Amino acid sequence: MATSSKTSSTASAKKARSTAADDVQEAFIKPLKGMAERLQNLPLAGAASTIVESGRKDLQALMEANERSYQGLQAVVARQTEMLKASIVDWQGTVKGMSPAEPRENLAKLDAMGKAAFKQALDDIRELSELAAKSQAEAFDIVSQRIRANVDEVSKLLKTPRK
Repeated sequence: MATSSKTSSTASAKKARSTAADDVQEAFIKPLKGMAERLQNLPLAGAASTIVESGRKDLQALMEANERSYQGLQAVVARQTEMLKASIVDWQGTVKGMSPAEPRENLAKLDAMGKAAFKQALDDIRELSELAAKSQAEAFDIVSQRIRANVDEVSKLLKTPRK
């Protein structure tokens, strides 16, 4: 009797392994075979030059995106420098216009200048963030256009020829 139960458990284990193997074949092997067949049907005569050209275009797009990003960073730094210089000139003008004999009036000028400087700082932050976002969006557009072109190129290569 023990032999009969061993035999049935061995048979059920074999059946489970067989089902698992079928699942693996269904999920992984069949799609890979289909892809291999499509790759075998590719016209390989021009494929090498197409791949090299695609790589060249990828590098060119990355270089252009980096250049745009770098130019955007330079613009942000230049604008930030201008803002800082203008702020320093404003503060110097306010301080020079103060009279040592009128401390209350001086405090009122400093208070007004501080409030104006705070408002200006918020406006400057907004402007700088818009400049940075614009340059990053331009760089992203360049890369995304190249990705779309790559997808189109691969789609054209993988299309099975109609017989």
